[in-house]
Amino acid sequence: MNKKIITIMILSSILSFFGCKKEKEKSEVDLEIEKILNSVDDWKNRKIYKVLTKEILDSIPDDELEQSVFDNIYEIIGDDYENELSNIQKLTNGQQSFWSTWIIEGEVNNGGFNQFYFNSSGQYAKMAEIGFKTIGAEKYAELTSRANDIYAENKERLAEFDDGTMESFSESYKDNPLNKLDNEFYELGDIESISDLRIKYIREHVKEFTTE
Repeated sequence: MNKKIITIMILSSILSFFGCKKEKEKSEVDLEIEKILNSVDDWKNRKIYKVLTKEILDSIPDDELEQSVFDNIYEIIGDDYENELSNIQKLTNGQQSFWSTWIIEGEVNNGGFNQFYFNSSGQYAKMAEIGFKTIGAEKYAELTSRANDIYAENKERLAEFDDGTMESFSESYKDNPLNKLDNEFYELGDIESISDLRIKYIREHVKEFTTE
């Protein structure tokens, strides 16, 4: 996606967020656009470590640590999507816990548990449950366990919506028993940060994330 398209998308989203602004307030919108564009550029130009050593991990600040570990794992497994799960399973327990909890957190925050299972990310369901326990996120582990049970009970019915269309995907949310768990997940985020727990685990188990 080129920068022009990204700019248009970001501009539309910002205008929607700010609503109808008076002429004198346009500068605030301009500043917000510039801020987001700079953030996009920073992310695109971030340093990606193909190898992580203890020294490198120790030098990475907390606010960049998770992205650095994620990028490093992605460098290891590559674009082999068909064998992604088996390739992740070859990694350390720490890397598996990091990857699976990062994936489920992103999916649930974006579209709920239904989206997590609907997408290929659902293959990490059990790994994420174990992963949450590993990093000390017991409440998230218990919630994911319940979600896994509910999905297993409704898997066949939900599979009927998997025809590759957005319409069917939207329909899959209607009367979906997974929906009730989404708010629990979001409320947990106000009490306990998964990110903080992952960072703490990485700092205390550096050897599980070195790839020398």
